[in-house]
Amino acid sequence: MRMSVQASIVLLAGTVVLLPSRVEAQSRPWGEGYLPNLPVVTQDGETVRFYDDLIKGKLVVFSFIFTACRDFCPITTARLAQVQEKLGDSVGRDIFLYSITVDPENDTPEKLKAYADAFHAGPGWYFLTGKLEDIRAINSKLGEKMRSLSEHRNEIVLGNDATGRWARNNLLGDLDGVVMAIRAMDPKWRDQARAPPKGDAGDVLYKLDGTPGQALFVKLCAPCHTVGQGDRVGPDLNAITAHRGRNWLVSYIKDPEKMREHKDPAALELAAKYKGVRMPTLSISDNDAADLLAYVELLTYRLRAKQDEPAPRQHHH
Repeated sequence: MRMSVQASIVLLAGTVVLLPSRVEAQSRPWGEGYLPNLPVVTQDGETVRFYDDLIKGKLVVFSFIFTACRDFCPITTARLAQVQEKLGDSVGRDIFLYSITVDPENDTPEKLKAYADAFHAGPGWYFLTGKLEDIRAINSKLGEKMRSLSEHRNEIVLGNDATGRWARNNLLGDLDGVVMAIRAMDPKWRDQARAPPKGDAGDVLYKLDGTPGQALFVKLCAPCHTVGQGDRVGPDLNAITAHRGRNWLVSYIKDPEKMREHKDPAALELAAKYKGVRMPTLSISDNDAADLLAYVELLTYRLRAKQDEPAPRQHHH
C-alpha cells in the first residue's frame, strides 16, 4: 500500500547514507567502467554520453522522477529547485544537477522540457531520458531498481567522480543541510569549513515558530507556492481563501487528482494554466489541510498588515 507523502516525509527527513567508495561486487570505484557510458537525451533534445559528458571529473546530484507522477516527484523537484537557488552560480560551473526519468517510454525530451521549465531549471540542471534498456541500466547502477513507477527512489544521489566519493541524501529534510552535503563533496570547500549557506529560497523564507500548519507548509507548499510574491511553480496563495471556498480548498489539497478526474471546473482550470506540473496528491487529513489554510491566512494577514503600514514621515529642512 502506498505511503502518504506526509508520512514518508517523517520517515525520510534527515536520512543520509554514505555509499562505499568502492563497490564490492565490482572491486572498483563508482566511475569509469562502473557507470555506463550509454547515450542519454536532455530536455533540449541533445544526445550525450552518460559518463563521458555528464559525470567524468564532475560533482553531480541525481534525482529520479517521471513527469506523470502525482505523488513525490513534483515536491522533490520543487525542493531541488530551491537547492539550485541556494547553490547559485555554482550550478553549471562546479556542480551539475541531473533529474533522470524512470519512465523513458513516456517521458520525451519535449515533456521533460515543459517539466524543467515549470521548475525554472537553469543552466547546469539537465532532465534526462533515453532508450528504456539504457535508462534502466543507468538507474540500476545508481541504486534505482524499482519494480513499479510508484516504488521508485525518492532519495538523491550525490557524487564527486574526481574523488570517487558518493552518498545518498533526501530533499525532504533541511535544505541547508542538503546544500552543505553537496558542497562537502568538494574537498576544497570542506577544508574551508564554511558555515551552512543561507539563501532567499526554501525554509529560510519562513522562520519556524511552531504555528499550526507552518511545518507542513514549508515542506509541502513553499517549494511550489509563495504568499504575496507571485506565481512560482503553482499559483500565488495570497488571499486564496477569499477566492476559493474553504471546503473546495480542503478537498483540493487532499486529492487534486480525484477532483480533476471528476471534471471539477476550477481544478481543470488550474491544470490548464499550469501545464508543466500538476498539484500532487498529498493524502493528508482534514485537520492538517485546515491547519495549512489557517497558516496561509496568517501569512496573508501579515502581508496585508505590512502593506498597510504608514510610510515614514519625510523630514523637511
